[in-house]
Amino acid sequence: MVSKLLLCFLFAIAIASVDCNSEGDALYAWKSKLVDPNNVLQSWDPTLLNPCTWFHITCNNNNSVTGVGLRNARLSGFLVPHLGALPNLRYLQVFRNNISGSIPMELGNLTSLITLDLYQNQFSGVIPASLGYLPSLRRLNSNKLTGKIPKEVLELITWGNLRILWVYRSLITVFHLLVTLILKAPKESYSFLV
Repeated sequence: MVSKLLLCFLFAIAIASVDCNSEGDALYAWKSKLVDPNNVLQSWDPTLLNPCTWFHITCNNNNSVTGVGLRNARLSGFLVPHLGALPNLRYLQVFRNNISGSIPMELGNLTSLITLDLYQNQFSGVIPASLGYLPSLRRLNSNKLTGKIPKEVLELITWGNLRILWVYRSLITVFHLLVTLILKAPKESYSFLV
C-alpha cells in the first residue's frame, strides 16, 4: 500500500514538473532565436525544474511565469510562437532591443497579458488580430508596423481594458482609431501616440 502511495506521489510530481518545464521549454526556445551579446540570458538553463530561478523572469506562488523583463538588454533576434504557451504571463517587456520580425499571432493565447512593451525594436508587419483576444491587455507598444489596426484590437478600447495603444513611427492607418476615440471620449483617460 505504501509503495502505491509513493508511486502515485512521484507520478504527481512528474506531471507537475512537466507543466512547469513546458514554460521553461517555451522560454528556452525563444532564447535559441536570440543573439545575446551581454549574456543576460546565461541563467536560462533548461535543465532546471522551472524557469522561476532565471534572471529577468517573474513567477507567481505556483511557479508559473508571470513576467519577462528584458528591457534594454541589447538582444537581437525574433519573438517565437512558443511564447503563446505561457498561460499566466502578465508582462512581456522587451523594449529598447533590436528584436525584429513579426509579432507572433500566438501571443493572442496569453489571456492574462496586461502589458506588451515592444517599442524601440525593429518589429515589422501587422498587429495580429489575435491580440484582440486579450481582454486584460492595457498597454500595447510597438513600432515599424504596417496596415490597419485590427478591429479586434480596437474593440479592446470599448470592451476590454486597453488604455495605451502606442504605434508611433509605424505606418499604421489610424482612421479607425480616431473614430473609436471620438466615440469613447467620455471614458477614462487614454494615451494614444500615433
